[in-house]
Amino acid sequence: MNKTLMGMTAMLALAGCALSPGNYDLVNDGKNTDNVLTYGMGYAQNRYSPLAQINKTNVKRLAPVWSLSMENDFGEQAQPMLQDGVMYVSDAKWTIAIDAVSGKRLWRTAVDFDPGTPRIVCCGVSNKGVALYHGKVIRTTIDAHVIALDQKNGQLLWKQKVADWTQGYSLTVAPLIANGVAVTGCSGAEFGARCFIDGWDPDSGAHLWRRYMVPGPGEKGHETWIPPESHLNGGASTWITGSYDPELDLMYWGTGNAAPYNPENRKGDNLYAASIVALRPKTGEIVWHYQTVPNDIYDWDTVWEVILADINVDGKMRKVAMQMNRNGFLYVLDRATGELLSAKPFTQVNWATHVDMKTGRPVESEVSKRLRAGEQIQLYPSIRGGKNWMHAAFNPNTGLLYASTNEGFSNYKLIPVGPFKPGFRYQGVEATYSPVTPTTVGGYIQAIDPMTAKPKWKVPIMGQLPGSAVLVTGGGLLFTGLHTGEVIAVDADNGEQLWSFKTPSGVNAQPVTWTRNGRQYVTILSGSGGTTSQRRGLPDIPLGGTLFTFALPE
Repeated sequence: MNKTLMGMTAMLALAGCALSPGNYDLVNDGKNTDNVLTYGMGYAQNRYSPLAQINKTNVKRLAPVWSLSMENDFGEQAQPMLQDGVMYVSDAKWTIAIDAVSGKRLWRTAVDFDPGTPRIVCCGVSNKGVALYHGKVIRTTIDAHVIALDQKNGQLLWKQKVADWTQGYSLTVAPLIANGVAVTGCSGAEFGARCFIDGWDPDSGAHLWRRYMVPGPGEKGHETWIPPESHLNGGASTWITGSYDPELDLMYWGTGNAAPYNPENRKGDNLYAASIVALRPKTGEIVWHYQTVPNDIYDWDTVWEVILADINVDGKMRKVAMQMNRNGFLYVLDRATGELLSAKPFTQVNWATHVDMKTGRPVESEVSKRLRAGEQIQLYPSIRGGKNWMHAAFNPNTGLLYASTNEGFSNYKLIPVGPFKPGFRYQGVEATYSPVTPTTVGGYIQAIDPMTAKPKWKVPIMGQLPGSAVLVTGGGLLFTGLHTGEVIAVDADNGEQLWSFKTPSGVNAQPVTWTRNGRQYVTILSGSGGTTSQRRGLPDIPLGGTLFTFALPE
């Protein structure tokens, strides 16, 4: 632990953390299993809990102890947060505080947004969750604001406008509190928005800094946008919460696709789109970057979660940052320097033959060359990605990643880009998906070695796509959800399904596990949101949201 972190920790410990949670609590999230204070259940975002009261031998007895209607038809994708027996849950419409044991609602605050906003939100009206800090519940809104509510009663404390939603900007990201700064990203690449990461004073709401992920004139990386004005609508969304290493004082954020998809008007590598960037939370300074797809034409969002871990690389323990990318490659980087340590495919890939370990650049295949020349091609993985946003988990004891991955292809073709119109799609592509039928393998749940990207085991998901994030526990279980509404537990050693509970809607959220008075609970949101057409051919299931909490019978 460095001297700065030691000093900060000691000072906060002596102060008793009067305004809890504070930096000390966040750095140590996971040590007190009564609380869940960070996105990803720890700054490393490994979604691992040592809890083992619910385990492989008794999980079949798991049952709901309460449920709570979210009272809307928007998508439910948030990770619940918990502190001192109170649960905090959000979606696009509500922020709710709940007694975690009884399920009784303590307060509820609505998010007021223009009824026209959902028209320009990609892809689904949702929210990924809140941050807790100094007695405040901090969240983002789909009409591009950041707000703070009083943790005790839900009253508005401050509200800041981030961008103009009519220009294609929206915010669904859960804020990250890193070194006392509230950090948020934005969405909008599909509408030609120029995205960024912002730093805020969490106590006052003052805007501290902004770092554009599409650099402008005079900024490093602007020369990779040709012609220079192409950066103005360059995309690079930042809608998945970053990870944080307190010892290095570095945040790790993924960035989304460049805009438009057709690169006819944006030559060059197009930094920092489709990249992993390491930044200082106090200033937004970019310390290093790694671009997974220069001049992205595929919608290969690198915005997915970045998992931090210490793993064995060539006989030495290395501090790494890992990402299972939408493009089908699993990347392992040194998290201090950005050095590429491994890049191997974890699913079927035909857009690139491999990643050159000397340059770090993908070697595009003949298929991709034909695509760039104007042909329609069959693209693997599909533009849903080899893995979509549904977060993976990492068990530090087994050294394995656990993830729900997609199977399938897209018929893909670049088409001419029309003129940019604020608030309208700006893409230049035609794409269809391989069909998902009851007899189709829609994806897999698998355990993966980070350095080889090879599965230790994989089990098929039949007739549907993966639904939700994965949670791994010390009880030898993985918890996740499916689009058809099941919450399931599988054996982390072999993928065998051990338990299932059918909810009224699709499950597309993030499970957490926690304790209160010595009893272990599992909580997850159900609620697909959107419309059948937005779900792109998936089974027609009811909309609407419900929060479920499960435990073993007393």
